[in-house]
Amino acid sequence: MLDAGEFFGRGHLALFHGSREVVARPAFGRGNVHNDYGRGFYCTESPQLASEWACPTLEDGYVNEYLLQTQGLALIDLSSTEYSVLNWIAVLLGHRAFELRPGAMAEARQFMVETYGVNLEGADLVHGYRADDSYFAFARAFLDNRIGVRGLEKALFKGGLGYQIVLRSQKAFGHIAFQQSTLAEGQVWNPLRVVRDSRARAAWEALEVESLYDRDDVRVIDLMRGASWGA
Repeated sequence: MLDAGEFFGRGHLALFHGSREVVARPAFGRGNVHNDYGRGFYCTESPQLASEWACPTLEDGYVNEYLLQTQGLALIDLSSTEYSVLNWIAVLLGHRAFELRPGAMAEARQFMVETYGVNLEGADLVHGYRADDSYFAFARAFLDNRIGVRGLEKALFKGGLGYQIVLRSQKAFGHIAFQQSTLAEGQVWNPLRVVRDSRARAAWEALEVESLYDRDDVRVIDLMRGASWGA
């Protein structure tokens, strides 16, 4: 694991959390266990992205700003060269709850989690890509052998996912301080959120078609048969 202070290089970090309400005191132990990286407090370094997250509808939301003291916090950075897209997708598959067709897809999920999963226990912070429901279609298609690893990588870079930072430990919660909360107007930010989502879906559909003709791409069934990736 990395030292978060060294990774972010400043000793402190401004974080933003988009919500339907003001969150002046983030509480350890709350949150959905089935989020991307499990239970934790999900933030971003981008106030613009947080504004979109705050407005899933046309109703107004709030962007909560915090200052995180990073020195002494243990970090797992899933977007670093230490990990691959296979590690990232395996972490998602290990936490997200979703329906699977019995048989091949369920077996593929178990294989990915057991082979490429990353143990996040002991990490105070996790940094990595964000996958909302539209982006999670990538994972389902991968398990269904409709897209390969190369297609999955392209989807990540073309989809405009954005990065998120998740506070997972009680220690991390002790290092965060609320700064202020500002209004995010739903009439402004929800349309931008919809546009981002539409562009991601369009890029995804194009990549899915492209992947059908990429016979050299490695699919999950190839990995299960012993093929390697990135060697």
